[in-house]
Amino acid sequence: MGISQYLKVIARGKDGARALPREQAADLLGQVLDGTASDLEVGAFCIAMRVKGETPEEMAGFLDAVHERMEMLPASRRPLVVLPSYNGARKLPVLTPLLAMLLARRGLPVLVHGTATEDRRVSSQDVLATLGVSAMQALGTIEPGEVAFAPTALLLPGLERLLDVRRTLGLRNSAHSIVKLMDPLLPVAGDSLIVSSYTHPEYAVSMAATLTLTGADALLLRGTEGEPVADPRRKPQMDGFVAGHPQRLQEAQGGPLAALPSLPTAIDAASTAAWIRSVLDGTQPVPAPIALQVEHILHLTRAM
Repeated sequence: MGISQYLKVIARGKDGARALPREQAADLLGQVLDGTASDLEVGAFCIAMRVKGETPEEMAGFLDAVHERMEMLPASRRPLVVLPSYNGARKLPVLTPLLAMLLARRGLPVLVHGTATEDRRVSSQDVLATLGVSAMQALGTIEPGEVAFAPTALLLPGLERLLDVRRTLGLRNSAHSIVKLMDPLLPVAGDSLIVSSYTHPEYAVSMAATLTLTGADALLLRGTEGEPVADPRRKPQMDGFVAGHPQRLQEAQGGPLAALPSLPTAIDAASTAAWIRSVLDGTQPVPAPIALQVEHILHLTRAM
């Protein structure tokens, strides 16, 4: 049928556009992911949703479409922690690999997934590779205490193509929110906890509503430059979700900072990896906000 029928609803501008019900949103994104929509239609979809904004119902439908098509991981023996890593380092070092390794050290299986969306940023994949964690070539069981990295293209090629539209349009699109909420291990296969992050306060509200609507197990926080790891300098607000039920785990730290943690002065992959090694071997302390995030994640996995 094509997606023009949906564009007539969502592409009428900020005030004239209407929201799609969950089933229609799933059909719309499914056609985009399957490659049946033309490049012009995909561009129109991306811009329309950027102007209108996704409702929780639409985002739930988009996730339905993704989960119907995505390659799923086999179940792990303990709850799998899922860390979406798509923003990378801009001013601060990307410490998602440190979070992953701290969680693995506590006996949890950890999946980091992502792809480079900006060429000028240092990605978690770069840092993990320097630390000896190569990208998966095929999906398999992640054992407790193991960190694995899955490129987005391995999970769902159509989703990576949609992320790449940013390079043409110069604008983020719905895919950049979808990847932070999707679950590569659905409940039918086993237990998983999504660690999801936002950059702007309005996303905290919409993402929390989506996690509640979809009944997700998750930790939601304002991440470091869009990464799912707490800012090493200041404790952010953290909210937990168990089967979609929200609970405030951590209030945001206010006031002036008494001290700053010792962070690497350079943000390249080699410098970041070397600093992470120094934290793991005890030479450097774990930044307090990240240590607290680890404890909250462990608490949620026990409550699932």
